[in-house]
Amino acid sequence: MNSHPAAVFCHSLAQLSAMLDKTGTAPQLLAARLHPGMLPFAQQVRAAVSFSLRGCCPLAGLDVADFSAAASLQEQIAQTMRYLQAIPAECFDGPPGRLCRDRAGFADLALPADEFLNLYILPNFYFHFGMAYAIARSQGAPLGKGDFDGYHAYAPEFSFETPAAP
Repeated sequence: MNSHPAAVFCHSLAQLSAMLDKTGTAPQLLAARLHPGMLPFAQQVRAAVSFSLRGCCPLAGLDVADFSAAASLQEQIAQTMRYLQAIPAECFDGPPGRLCRDRAGFADLALPADEFLNLYILPNFYFHFGMAYAIARSQGAPLGKGDFDGYHAYAPEFSFETPAAP
Protein backbone atom coordinates (compact mmCIF):
# COMPACT_ATOMS: atom_id res chain seq x y z
CA MET A 1 0.00 0.00 0.00
CA ASN A 2 1.21 3.48 -0.82
CA SER A 3 1.87 5.42 2.40
CA HIS A 4 1.64 8.73 0.54
CA PRO A 5 -1.65 10.23 1.88
CA ALA A 6 -2.14 12.16 -1.36
CA ALA A 7 -2.63 8.85 -3.22
CA VAL A 8 -5.82 8.20 -1.24
CA PHE A 9 -7.19 11.64 -2.03
CA CYS A 10 -6.14 11.54 -5.69
CA HIS A 11 -7.97 8.24 -6.21
CA SER A 12 -11.20 9.72 -4.87
CA LEU A 13 -10.66 13.06 -6.61
CA ALA A 14 -10.34 11.15 -9.90
CA GLN A 15 -13.67 9.46 -9.10
CA LEU A 16 -15.19 12.86 -8.33
CA SER A 17 -13.92 14.19 -11.67
CA ALA A 18 -15.38 11.18 -13.51
CA MET A 19 -18.69 11.75 -11.72
CA LEU A 20 -18.69 15.35 -12.96
CA ASP A 21 -18.05 14.05 -16.48
CA LYS A 22 -21.19 11.91 -16.15
CA THR A 23 -23.41 14.48 -14.45
CA GLY A 24 -22.35 17.62 -16.24
CA THR A 25 -22.51 20.94 -14.47
CA ALA A 26 -25.96 22.26 -15.29
CA PRO A 27 -26.89 25.23 -13.08
CA GLN A 28 -29.77 23.27 -11.53
CA LEU A 29 -27.37 20.51 -10.41
CA LEU A 30 -24.75 22.96 -9.13
CA ALA A 31 -27.38 24.63 -6.95
CA ALA A 32 -29.17 21.43 -5.85
CA ARG A 33 -29.21 20.53 -2.15
CA LEU A 34 -30.38 17.56 -0.12
CA HIS A 35 -31.84 19.90 2.49
CA PRO A 36 -32.25 23.69 2.64
CA GLY A 37 -29.70 23.96 5.47
CA MET A 38 -27.00 22.02 3.62
CA LEU A 39 -24.43 23.15 1.07
CA PRO A 40 -25.37 22.81 -2.60
CA PHE A 41 -23.67 20.34 -4.94
CA ALA A 42 -20.98 22.74 -6.21
CA GLN A 43 -19.93 23.71 -2.69
CA GLN A 44 -19.90 20.05 -1.57
CA VAL A 45 -17.47 19.30 -4.42
CA ARG A 46 -15.32 22.32 -3.53
CA ALA A 47 -15.34 21.35 0.16
CA ALA A 48 -14.18 17.81 -0.63
CA VAL A 49 -11.36 19.18 -2.78
CA SER A 50 -10.45 21.66 -0.05
CA PHE A 51 -10.25 18.92 2.60
CA SER A 52 -7.74 17.00 0.49
CA LEU A 53 -5.47 20.04 0.58
CA ARG A 54 -6.26 20.95 4.20
CA GLY A 55 -5.14 17.43 5.09
CA CYS A 56 -2.13 16.78 2.89
CA CYS A 57 -0.47 20.18 3.15
CA PRO A 58 -0.11 20.29 6.96
CA LEU A 59 0.90 16.62 7.01
CA ALA A 60 3.66 17.44 4.52
CA GLY A 61 4.73 20.57 6.43
CA LEU A 62 3.41 22.91 3.73
CA ASP A 63 1.09 25.90 3.79
CA VAL A 64 -2.37 24.91 2.59
CA ALA A 65 -2.69 25.48 -1.15
CA ASP A 66 -5.94 26.87 -2.55
CA PHE A 67 -7.22 26.31 -6.08
CA SER A 68 -10.77 27.52 -5.44
CA ALA A 69 -10.31 30.36 -7.96
CA ALA A 70 -10.12 27.80 -10.78
CA ALA A 71 -12.45 28.44 -13.71
CA SER A 72 -14.44 25.25 -13.13
CA LEU A 73 -14.88 22.41 -10.67
CA GLN A 74 -13.00 20.11 -13.06
CA GLU A 75 -10.08 22.53 -13.23
CA GLN A 76 -10.00 22.87 -9.44
CA ILE A 77 -9.85 19.08 -9.13
CA ALA A 78 -7.15 18.81 -11.81
CA GLN A 79 -4.98 21.54 -10.23
CA THR A 80 -5.39 19.95 -6.81
CA MET A 81 -4.45 16.49 -8.06
CA ARG A 82 -1.35 17.80 -9.85
CA TYR A 83 -0.29 19.64 -6.70
CA LEU A 84 -0.86 16.64 -4.40
CA GLN A 85 0.93 14.24 -6.74
CA ALA A 86 3.95 16.56 -6.81
CA ILE A 87 4.47 16.44 -3.03
CA PRO A 88 7.45 14.13 -2.41
CA ALA A 89 6.53 11.12 -0.26
CA GLU A 90 9.30 11.90 2.23
CA CYS A 91 7.54 15.15 3.15
CA PHE A 92 4.94 13.02 4.95
CA ASP A 93 7.57 11.33 7.15
CA GLY A 94 7.43 13.86 9.98
CA PRO A 95 7.18 12.74 13.59
CA PRO A 96 3.81 11.07 14.26
CA GLY A 97 3.15 13.23 17.33
CA ARG A 98 3.48 16.53 15.45
CA LEU A 99 0.42 18.73 15.69
CA CYS A 100 -1.57 19.69 12.62
CA ARG A 101 -3.88 22.66 12.85
CA ASP A 102 -7.12 23.58 11.13
CA ARG A 103 -10.39 25.32 11.81
CA ALA A 104 -13.52 23.15 12.07
CA GLY A 105 -16.47 25.50 11.86
CA PHE A 106 -15.84 27.84 14.79
CA ALA A 107 -13.40 25.49 16.57
CA ASP A 108 -9.63 25.74 16.29
CA LEU A 109 -8.07 22.27 16.12
CA ALA A 110 -4.57 21.09 16.95
CA LEU A 111 -4.37 17.32 16.60
CA PRO A 112 -1.54 14.80 16.36
CA ALA A 113 -0.91 13.95 12.68
CA ASP A 114 -2.49 10.49 12.80
CA GLU A 115 -5.67 11.74 14.50
CA PHE A 116 -5.76 14.77 12.22
CA LEU A 117 -5.78 12.59 9.11
CA ASN A 118 -7.86 9.63 10.26
CA LEU A 119 -10.38 11.21 12.63
CA TYR A 120 -10.82 14.68 11.13
CA ILE A 121 -9.66 15.10 7.51
CA LEU A 122 -10.70 11.77 5.97
CA PRO A 123 -14.21 11.75 7.54
CA ASN A 124 -14.80 15.33 6.38
CA PHE A 125 -13.42 14.66 2.90
CA TYR A 126 -15.68 11.63 2.46
CA PHE A 127 -18.64 13.44 4.00
CA HIS A 128 -18.53 16.16 1.35
CA PHE A 129 -17.68 13.71 -1.44
CA GLY A 130 -20.60 11.51 -0.34
CA MET A 131 -22.96 14.49 -0.19
CA ALA A 132 -21.99 15.49 -3.74
CA TYR A 133 -22.68 11.91 -4.87
CA ALA A 134 -26.03 11.84 -3.01
CA ILE A 135 -27.13 15.18 -4.44
CA ALA A 136 -26.24 14.06 -7.96
CA ARG A 137 -28.18 10.80 -7.47
CA SER A 138 -31.16 12.69 -6.04
CA GLN A 139 -31.16 14.77 -9.22
CA GLY A 140 -31.33 11.64 -11.39
CA ALA A 141 -27.66 11.33 -12.34
CA PRO A 142 -26.81 7.86 -13.66
CA LEU A 143 -24.29 7.05 -10.95
CA GLY A 144 -23.67 3.87 -9.00
CA LYS A 145 -21.41 2.65 -6.23
CA GLY A 146 -18.60 2.03 -8.72
CA ASP A 147 -18.66 5.72 -9.61
CA PHE A 148 -18.04 6.50 -5.94
CA ASP A 149 -15.30 4.00 -5.11
CA GLY A 150 -13.93 3.04 -8.52
CA TYR A 151 -14.11 -0.68 -7.77
CA HIS A 152 -17.69 -1.93 -7.73
CA ALA A 153 -19.22 -3.16 -10.99
CA TYR A 154 -22.77 -4.34 -11.59
CA ALA A 155 -24.65 -5.57 -14.63
CA PRO A 156 -26.77 -3.01 -16.49
CA GLU A 157 -30.21 -2.60 -14.94
CA PHE A 158 -29.07 -4.38 -11.74
CA SER A 159 -30.98 -3.29 -8.65
CA PHE A 160 -30.77 -4.21 -4.99
CA GLU A 161 -34.53 -3.81 -4.86
CA THR A 162 -36.27 -7.17 -5.03
CA PRO A 163 -39.49 -7.28 -7.00
CA ALA A 164 -42.59 -7.28 -4.85
CA ALA A 165 -44.32 -10.66 -4.55
CA PRO A 166 -47.53 -10.90 -6.62
